[in-house]
Amino acid sequence: QVQLVESGGGLVQAGDSLRLSCAASVPLFSTYVMSWFRQAPGKEREFVAAISWSGGNTYYADSVKGRFTISRDNAKKTVYLQMNTLKPEDTAVYYCAASRNSITPATITWTRKYDYWGQGTQVTVSS
Repeated sequence: QVQLVESGGGLVQAGDSLRLSCAASVPLFSTYVMSWFRQAPGKEREFVAAISWSGGNTYYADSVKGRFTISRDNAKKTVYLQMNTLKPEDTAVYYCAASRNSITPATITWTRKYDYWGQGTQVTVSS
């Protein structure tokens, strides 16, 4: 059974940092593109960051570029999201997602490209 389990969320103040983790039970984890999405109350789920199977390529939403860093450890089947200089507008439920579909930099932000999703972890940033 495939599972993605996020952890590391919490309540922090603006300017603080958090590191999210996503532990995956998918077979052949190293062949998956892994991404983070987030969803704020009343808003659609939006792309945050993605990393290629090898870790050699990373992609970020403009809103987090320079503040967030995605990384992965294929031996541990885990993907991370280091979030620095957090802002109140980063408040959302953060979801980990995995894809083995044909995916390009143009489509990496499409939720329908992803095969598996975690249950989400809440991040709340107070001002």
